[in-house]
Formats: sequence, C-alpha cells, structure tokens
Amino acid sequence: MTTKKCKAADKPFKWKHFTGEIILWLVSWYCRYALTYRDLTEMALERGLKLERSTICRWVQEYAPEINRRMKPYLKMTCDSWKLDETYVKISGEWHYLYHAIDKHGDTLDWMLSRNCNKSAAKRFFKKLLGNKHTVVPRVINVDKSPTFPPALDELQATNEAPQNTKLRAVKYLNNSMENDHKSTKSKSRYRQWYQSFSTARNTLDGMEAMRMLKKGQVRNVGKNVVKQNSFVRNLFGIAA
Repeated sequence: MTTKKCKAADKPFKWKHFTGEIILWLVSWYCRYALTYRDLTEMALERGLKLERSTICRWVQEYAPEINRRMKPYLKMTCDSWKLDETYVKISGEWHYLYHAIDKHGDTLDWMLSRNCNKSAAKRFFKKLLGNKHTVVPRVINVDKSPTFPPALDELQATNEAPQNTKLRAVKYLNNSMENDHKSTKSKSRYRQWYQSFSTARNTLDGMEAMRMLKKGQVRNVGKNVVKQNSFVRNLFGIAA
C-alpha cells in the first residue's frame, strides 16, 4: 500500500540515537504482542543492540499514540451495527474504565480511557465515535445492561448531537463478541502489571488498540499480511520499505 510520505519538516526520529526502523520495530512489537520491556531488551541484545527498558518505555509513550493518529486516515469504513461496552484497567492500584466499541463484524470503531463510568463519560464516548471518519451513522447500537448508555444517547439525540433514527438495544447476550474483544488488551495489560499513570495507560492503549486494528485487517489494501502491515507502519513515518 502506498501511504503519504512525511513532509520534509516532519522528522519524527530527529536526535534519536537509534534509527526509525529499530524504534518502530520495538514499539510495534510491544503494542502487538504480550511482551514486557525486559523481554524486548533481551531480544534487542540478541541482535547486538544494547538498550535500557526506560528507553523503550519512552519510545512507546512517544510513538504508540502517533502510530494511532497516522493510521486513522487509512482505515476501512465500518458497518452501521455497533457494539459498545466498558471494562476495567488498573492504574496506580486503582480501577479505571476502558470504553470500547466494535461493529458486528468485530472491527474496532474506537476506544476511550476514563476515570469514571457515568453518563458524562458515556456521552463523551458517543461523541468520539460519531466524530470518526471511518464510522458510518449507526443504525443500531448494542450495549449490555449498563445504566449509563441509554440516558447518554437520549440526551445527545435531544440536542441533535446523535442521529435521531439510531436504536439502542440493551441486550447482554448480543454483546458476547464485545466481551471477547476485551481479552486481548486486558491480558497484555495484566501480564505487564498494569499501568503507573493515566497518561502512560492512555498512550500505551492507543498503540495497542491501533496495532490490533491493523492485525484485524482494517487498513485499506493491507489486509492481514504481517509483512505488509510492518511495511505500512514504516511508511506512515516516511521510512521506505
């Protein structure tokens, strides 16, 4: 797939002591697989690269959300049947909420990390979903029995911030695929002992969810071929395949 090359002024790896290929390799693997920073330092050392865990951590915080941002324009359009849910992630020993949405085919729509699980958070998530360029106007939205989604959508429809014809169905069994979709992100997070700060969690989750979209084959003309996916990520940063 041909992506837009970065402008001359766009030098995302300027002043780094390692090349962009190495940085993107480590960031992509951390976000894609259940690997720790220690795992990656050992893998890098096998390839003759001596790195500190803190260095890889800084790269993940800087480039994981950037991968997500640059990938968005190349996503395929999703369908009009949505599934929404929230799950828990632990940050500094306290539980926070990860809102997540997929369509009926299992393709990711978007996600949002929140300190609270209430109507206000649900409204923010609805607005984020509706503002995406790769999501179509939803015909139906399936949610579980959470009491926050129905009033949030009602208020948005009352102020014409959400489509009037969109139907909300609060039927738990219809969201089984949504529950299963949480497992990948939660298992990686749990294996790594969760997160130390809200910003660290948000940046890391941005990269993890973006790489999961890529792995699902949601990028146009890339599909599920791993070689093409890796080439696509490099091209996002102006690195020739």
